[in-house]
Amino acid sequence: MTGPAGQTGAAGPGEVVVIGTGLIGTSVALALRDGGVRVWLADADPAAARLAADIGAGAELPAAGPPDGPADLAVLAMPPEAVAPALAAAQARGLARWYTDVASVKELPLTRARELGCDLATFAGGHPLSGRERSGPAAARADLFLGRPWVICPLPETAPEAVAAVAGLARACGAQPVRMSAADHDRWVARLEHAPPGALDLAGQGLRDVTRIAAGDTGLWTQILAANAAHASQVLAALAADVADAAATLARIAQGDEEAVKHLTGLLERGGAGVARIPGKRGGPAPAYAIVQVVIGDRPGELARLFQAAGDAGINIEDVGIEHSPGLPAGVAELAVRPQEAGRLVEALAAGGWPVRR
Repeated sequence: MTGPAGQTGAAGPGEVVVIGTGLIGTSVALALRDGGVRVWLADADPAAARLAADIGAGAELPAAGPPDGPADLAVLAMPPEAVAPALAAAQARGLARWYTDVASVKELPLTRARELGCDLATFAGGHPLSGRERSGPAAARADLFLGRPWVICPLPETAPEAVAAVAGLARACGAQPVRMSAADHDRWVARLEHAPPGALDLAGQGLRDVTRIAAGDTGLWTQILAANAAHASQVLAALAADVADAAATLARIAQGDEEAVKHLTGLLERGGAGVARIPGKRGGPAPAYAIVQVVIGDRPGELARLFQAAGDAGINIEDVGIEHSPGLPAGVAELAVRPQEAGRLVEALAAGGWPVRR
């Protein structure tokens, strides 16, 4: 059913299959598990599904599908171009009664799904407007969607029950379901400065991060920029040229130019290279460390035991981070080591009984 301001409400699911255990898929699974929902996990990378299961996001999906028959809902958590093939495969297996996705683009998956002959009556596309700068199951959080919009984009042929199932999923994850067309969704998430209020309601944390300085002290920033106007103007002109290049590249992609996709990849890689230049520890260039992810229990002494295991293997931990979803009795330690030592560390920790993934 549809409530005020386009919001949609429904009861939550009892059993869900999550296909794709990256940041969003695993966060969906963790949120559902917090609510007592039975969750099955699958991923093209079995190690990712195992890691998601190890941190409490659910159980790995048996090859034959859910043991008790079709689940209430299957969530396809993958990039937009992968959604339609995954939907066709999941429907062929009869994994669930209803299906949705969480891709950030809606028109492309729906078009491809129609071309593949998918049953669109059982599918309601979705997009939770939340995320992090991190990726993978280790970065997942059960509270990632709290208070965030969750867009639902049904087609004319989509069954009302499918829409209700996705609305129930959103609410079970703590999000606010909002219904709109796929075209409106894709148009609004691509806009910023002149976006209507409804579009700004969809703003995710990424938008807040990149616009943080714009909310600062205008008087201070006027002084800073005016004092450095010559150099700042050159930087902004170069930035404007890059943005114009990106806009022209996207226009070529929209017209079917496959070479333009490679150019877009190059632009994004330049950005990644720029981030990599930010100094690492000791003030020098950031080394290209390998990351080893280890599931650790939320108990006294676990980190000390982990560090001792690495030390016994003769491996120095160059850096460490911990991802811990609130309310779970386990977290993921991400150990940064020199690439040539990563394999040896994985073997040593696995031999010691640690759930580990490189």
